[in-house]
Amino acid sequence: MKKKEIKPAQDRLDAIEKIKEYEKIGGDAFFNDVEQDPPSRTIMPDEVDYLNRKFSSKFKAFFALLIEKLAKRKIKKMYQMEFEGVENIKDLDSGAVITSNHFSMLENVAIKFVSEKFKGRHKYYRVIREGNYFFPGIVGFLLKNCRTLPLSSNTHTMLKLDKAIKEILEKKGHVLIYPEQSMWWYYPKPRNYRIGAFHYAAKNKAPVVPCFVTFSKTDKIAKNGFPYIKYTVHIMKPIFPDPDKTVHDNALMMQEENYRLCKEKYEEVYKIPLEYGNYDPEQIYR
Repeated sequence: MKKKEIKPAQDRLDAIEKIKEYEKIGGDAFFNDVEQDPPSRTIMPDEVDYLNRKFSSKFKAFFALLIEKLAKRKIKKMYQMEFEGVENIKDLDSGAVITSNHFSMLENVAIKFVSEKFKGRHKYYRVIREGNYFFPGIVGFLLKNCRTLPLSSNTHTMLKLDKAIKEILEKKGHVLIYPEQSMWWYYPKPRNYRIGAFHYAAKNKAPVVPCFVTFSKTDKIAKNGFPYIKYTVHIMKPIFPDPDKTVHDNALMMQEENYRLCKEKYEEVYKIPLEYGNYDPEQIYR
């Protein structure tokens, strides 16, 4: 019997068309969302316990981390994850800001495996967008309780976040921050960066560890009608702040170096120059 063909999901096709549109515009359009996210609201200071100091927060975090632990090996196998450049961090025993290209809700699991490859033991946190904090269901439970650090449009909440990141880095924790800001579904190119990730690293005298994930297709077709993608996580050499530079100058230096490393890795792996305005999703199916 002939296997029924799975048609590409319309929401994925719509996301691809928005990516094409925003890439042609360039500039700040690289920060635009391409997904239809649910309605959100402002996170107030008393609504978030960034470091899980309350008993209720610890209780929920325990179960969220347990669920993640049970799921992450399966996710690793599903996406056939491979890691290159582990030698760049195997002797690094410190707090760090880890950056990565943002293309899926699950690639943060790949970066957690990166965190586990550092020397010593380190708690792993993820900065998430404000709207993700209010997702419903099991996904929402994980986004709220799995050592996540939500951004907020409230100044006082952001001050709490700033203090939390400072404490995490001082205690040798790792913080994943997506400098590209928005998620572009399986977009293979590095994009423009917001400076926030690099500001946090520079301000707290912590290194930035740039990661860049490249893709290749598998033979298995997902429910959305597109092939499952194999992840190769490239771990670049840490970028350390210069003690003789200001916080702002260090942040700019780290931002530029992070982009340069990812651009070079993109061109090395895909064997084409990095250009914008010509996005073809078939590129990732090499």
